[in-house]
Amino acid sequence: MLILVSVILGLSYVLGQRHKDRATGEAYESGIVSTGSARLRFPSQFYLVAMLFVIFDIETVLIISWAIAFQEVGWVGFLGVSVFILILLAVLIYEWRNGALDFGPDGKKILRAYQKLRKKPLSDNGEQTPRPGLEDSNVYG
Repeated sequence: MLILVSVILGLSYVLGQRHKDRATGEAYESGIVSTGSARLRFPSQFYLVAMLFVIFDIETVLIISWAIAFQEVGWVGFLGVSVFILILLAVLIYEWRNGALDFGPDGKKILRAYQKLRKKPLSDNGEQTPRPGLEDSNVYG
C-alpha cells in the first residue's frame, strides 16, 4: 500500500505540469477573481442561525432513521420521537420569541418613526407647518 502511494505521488510529481503564470497562486472561485480580504467579521446572529441549522439537521437525521426503523421500535418509538419533536418545537419557539431569527432593522419601529415624522401640526390657516429641527432627525434612531 505504501509503495503504491509513493509511486502515484512520484509519477504525479514527474509528469505533472510546472508553470509559474501570474494567476497560478491567486485565489479563484466560481470564475470570479477575489477582491479584498477574506477576513470578514460576521455578526453573532450568523453563528446562532448556523447552530440552529445543525441542530435541526441532526433532528432530521434522527427522525428519518426512526421512520426507517418504525417496524422494530413500534409505538414506544413513536412516543419517544413525538416527545423529541415537541422538545425541539419548544426550543424553536423559544429562540423565535427571543429574536434569534430576526434579521435587519425592525420594520414596525421604522414605520412608527416615519408616521411620527409625517404628522405635522396644522397652522391657524389649516396648512401643515414643519416642526423645527425635524430636517436633522434620524428616522432609524
